[in-house]
Amino acid sequence: MQKDGNTPLRADAQHNRERILRTALSELTRCPAAPLSAIARKAGVGQGTFYRNFPNRETLVLEIYRHEMRQVADSASDLLQELPPTQALRTWMDRLAEFAMAKAGLAEAMRLATSAPGGPAKPSPTPLTTAAGLLLRANEEAGTTRPGVTPDDFILAIAGLWQLTPDEDWRPRAARLLDLVMAGLRAGAPGRVPPSDSE
Repeated sequence: MQKDGNTPLRADAQHNRERILRTALSELTRCPAAPLSAIARKAGVGQGTFYRNFPNRETLVLEIYRHEMRQVADSASDLLQELPPTQALRTWMDRLAEFAMAKAGLAEAMRLATSAPGGPAKPSPTPLTTAAGLLLRANEEAGTTRPGVTPDDFILAIAGLWQLTPDEDWRPRAARLLDLVMAGLRAGAPGRVPPSDSE
């Protein structure tokens, strides 16, 4: 297969790339300055394969961030096909919390990668905002959340996620926060059932 900017990677090449990204996320979260050679070894790929995909640390770190963000953003439409709108939104919020922890774990590696003069900028969170908008529209159309909530409103409402750290027992705290946000989104929804009804 001819390789160019628009040609998809072969299945084995894509598998290698994703394995490198998973391993790098784990290793760089544990040690932001982990040697690239150690990451390649733990991922089970040769140096040539590694550097063809990620020629330097900055490229690797930013692609991990983009990859994790894309995974979360892309899951929104799948969840809407599989679940009712409110369940899709709440499940997606849990995935967003996982991304927040991955981002927190990568914070130092990201700082090292983007702090050099003339270095790359951190990727924009636009895919997440777009995905949030998709889920919010589906819920507004179904009458399951209050009308008029924008993606920016939603991102501000869940901002507490970015204050949690992977070192603490973050899951129960994230779940409480997201349940509160979800309750706020449901309050005033046209299709809201009376409080005596179980949800």
